[in-house]
Amino acid sequence: MVHDPAQLEREKPDRLRVLWLSTLAFTLMFAVWLMFGVLGVPIRKEFGLTDVQLSWLSAVAILNGSLWRLLAGIFADRYGGRLVFTLMLFFTAIPAYLVSRAGSYEELLLYAFLVGFAGNSFSVGIAWNSAWFPKEQQGFALGVFGAGNVGASVTKFIGPALIASIPPAGYLGGLIPGGWRFIPFLYSILLVLMGLVLWFGTPRQDKRPGQGRPLLAMLRPLRYVRVWRFSLYYVVVFGAYVALSSWLPKYYVDVFGLPLHEAALLTALFIFPASLLRPVGGYFSDHLGARRVMYWTFGIILLASGVLMMPEGHIVLYTKEGTKEVMRFTMNVWLFTLLVFLIGVGMGIGKAAVYKHIPTYFPQDVGAVGGLVGMLGALGGFFLPPLFAYTQAWTGLPQTTFFVLFLLTALAFLWMHLTVIKLLQEEAKHLRHEFELKGDRP
Repeated sequence: MVHDPAQLEREKPDRLRVLWLSTLAFTLMFAVWLMFGVLGVPIRKEFGLTDVQLSWLSAVAILNGSLWRLLAGIFADRYGGRLVFTLMLFFTAIPAYLVSRAGSYEELLLYAFLVGFAGNSFSVGIAWNSAWFPKEQQGFALGVFGAGNVGASVTKFIGPALIASIPPAGYLGGLIPGGWRFIPFLYSILLVLMGLVLWFGTPRQDKRPGQGRPLLAMLRPLRYVRVWRFSLYYVVVFGAYVALSSWLPKYYVDVFGLPLHEAALLTALFIFPASLLRPVGGYFSDHLGARRVMYWTFGIILLASGVLMMPEGHIVLYTKEGTKEVMRFTMNVWLFTLLVFLIGVGMGIGKAAVYKHIPTYFPQDVGAVGGLVGMLGALGGFFLPPLFAYTQAWTGLPQTTFFVLFLLTALAFLWMHLTVIKLLQEEAKHLRHEFELKGDRP
C-alpha cells in the first residue's frame, strides 16, 4: 500500500474513477445476479413451478455467484481488477441472453446457474478498491463500492413495468423478446456496454498487490479461525440479505396477497437500507471500530427477526366462565415492512463492518481473504432460500423464514461475543479468574 502523501494526492483522480465505475458495474452485475427474485413470479406462472422449484431457480444463480469468489479475488490481486472485472462483464452477457431464450425449466436452471457468475464480481471490486485506497479510507471506499448491492432493487423497479408494457411476442418478429424475457435480454446488452466503459474509463496502469506472489502464499491466511468467523458474520449480513431479496417478493404476494408490483416496491424498502447504508457502516467502522458496529448489527437483526418469527394467533385460557382469548397477535403488512426495513438497516451497516476487518488484519491478502469471506457469505444466500421453502413446507408457517434468520444471527453473535471476552481476558490476564473485584460495593 502506498504511503507517500504526494503520490496519494496525484493518484486521487484515478482512485475515484476506479471506485465510481466499479460501483456502477457492480450495481449492474448485482441486478443481473438477483433478477429471478422478480422474474420468478411470472416464470412460476408460465412453467407451472412449485415454491420449492422456484426457490432452486434463485438458489443455483446464487450458488455460481459464490463458488468463484475466492479465485476471483486472487486473480484481481494478481492481474488487476480492471482486466478481471471487464472479462466478467463480457462473459456474463452470454448466459443473460440465453435466459431470455429458455424454453423449459431445465434450461432455465442451467442458464440461471451460468448467469449467476455475475455475483463473483464483488470479490474483484473489493480487492481492486482495497489496492487503490489507503488504509484510513478503506472502510468508506469499500462501503461505497458495496452499496452496489442496491442493484438488487433495479429489477424490482423496472421489471414489473417492463413486463407489463412489452408485448409477450416482443418486437421484430421475436428478435427482441417480450414479457419477462425482455429483462435478461436488456441486461445482456447493458453488460457489454458496461464492459467497454470500464475498460476504457479506468487507469491502464493498474494496482496488482499479488503480482508475482506464489498462490500458496496468498492462500496461507485462510488457515486462521478468524477468517472463518468473519465468514459466518457475512452469512448473516450478506447471505441472508441475498436470500431475502429473492424471497420477499413471493412472501408479500403469498402471505399478504399483494400484486407483484407492490410486492417489488415494498421489497425495495428492505434493499435500500441494506445497500445504501453500507458507506455509513464503513464510516462508523473507520471512526468507532468495526467490532462495535457488529454489536449494533446483530442486536438490530435479533430484535426485528424475533418479532417477525412470531406466528399469528392467540392464547386460550380456560376459566370458570368458559374460554378466554388473550395476547392476540396479527402481523399486518406495514408492521412487517417496518421490521424488515430495520433488518435491512442492520445488514447495511454490518456488511461494511465485516469487510473493514479484512484489510486491518490481512492488508496484503485482501483478495484471498475477502474472496473466501465473500464466497462463504454468498453460499449462505444459496442455502437459505431452499431452507426457507423446506421449513415453511414442513411447518406450514411462513414465519419460519425469520426463525431461521434469528437462529443464524444468534449463533454469529454468540461466537463474536465469546471471542471478545477471550480477547479481553488475554489483555488483562491478572483478572481472568477474578469474579469479585477488590473495592466492589453492593
